[in-house]
Amino acid sequence: MKATQLPRRARQRSGRRDGSNAVATQIGVRGPGSREAEPPLRPSRRPTDTTSWIYGMHTVIAALANTERRWHSIAVLAGQEDNAAELIARARATRRADNEPVRVLSKAGFSEILPAGAVHQGLALEVEPLAEPDLEGVLRHARVAEGPAIMVVLDRLTDPQNIGSVLRSSAAFGAVGVVLAAHGAPPVTGALAKAASGALETVPLVRVVNLVRAVDRLKEAQFWICGLDEGAAQALAELDLGERVAIVLGSEGSGIRRLVREHCDYVARLPTQPAQPTLNVSNAAAVALYELVGRRTVA
Repeated sequence: MKATQLPRRARQRSGRRDGSNAVATQIGVRGPGSREAEPPLRPSRRPTDTTSWIYGMHTVIAALANTERRWHSIAVLAGQEDNAAELIARARATRRADNEPVRVLSKAGFSEILPAGAVHQGLALEVEPLAEPDLEGVLRHARVAEGPAIMVVLDRLTDPQNIGSVLRSSAAFGAVGVVLAAHGAPPVTGALAKAASGALETVPLVRVVNLVRAVDRLKEAQFWICGLDEGAAQALAELDLGERVAIVLGSEGSGIRRLVREHCDYVARLPTQPAQPTLNVSNAAAVALYELVGRRTVA
C-alpha cells in the first residue's frame, strides 16, 4: 500500500490525533510520555579548557584530521613512537600545549588514563571538547548542500555506545546531523567517541533541551518527520518522504515521548520478523538510513 504524502504546507500539522500515528519506535514500547510543557531551546555552549582522552586508531586519526579540534598530547605504547610522529606530522588539528607531544606508556599506564576495558589499540589522544554545534548552523549547511538531506533525531537516549554507533551510521550514510535531547544524555566521553569511530569529528551532534521545538524547526526547514514504530501499518520503504527527511528514534523500552510522537508527520516500521520485531536503536538507525539512501541511489 502506497502512502499518501501529506500536502506540502507552511509546516502545519494535519491535526490527526486518532492514535493511528502512535509511535513506540522500532526499538521498544512507548511509555506514557511527558505532558508538561518543555522549556525553550538552549543555545550552544562553548568548549571548556578541560581535557579528556579519546582512544582507538580511527578515533584518533579523525580527531587529528579535524581543523576544529584542539589537542594536547598523544599516548602510545613503546615501539609506536614513529607512528605517533607520523600522525603528528599529518595533523590538521591545533596543538595547545608546550610540553613534549608524545607520551610513551605501558599497558598499565593506559589503564590509568582510560576507563576500564577500553579498547585503545595502543593509541590515545588528549583533547579539548569540540564546540557544540547549534541546530541553526546545521540547517544553514543543509540549505547550501546539494542533493537530499537526512537528519537523525534521538529522544531520551542515554547510552554513549548507542549514540556513538548512531553517529557512525550517520556518517556512513551521509546524514547532515544528529539531534539529541539533552536531558539525561551522556557527556561526550572517550567511550562515545570510540563507538563513533571518527564520526564525532564529521557529523554534528546537536544537543537541545526542547526536542519538540527542534522537530518543529526541522519542519519549518522543509524536513518531513518520520518516527519509527514496530507496530506501524506501513513499512518505511512504502513511504514517499521526499528529499528532506528526519527520522526519529526513542530509547529502548520507553520509546519516543508522546509530545515528540504527536509532532511526527509519519510513522513507519522496519521489515522485521514477528519472532524478533525489535532492534537495538543504533541498528534501527542504520537500517533506516540504508533504506532512505539506498532508494535514492537506485533512482
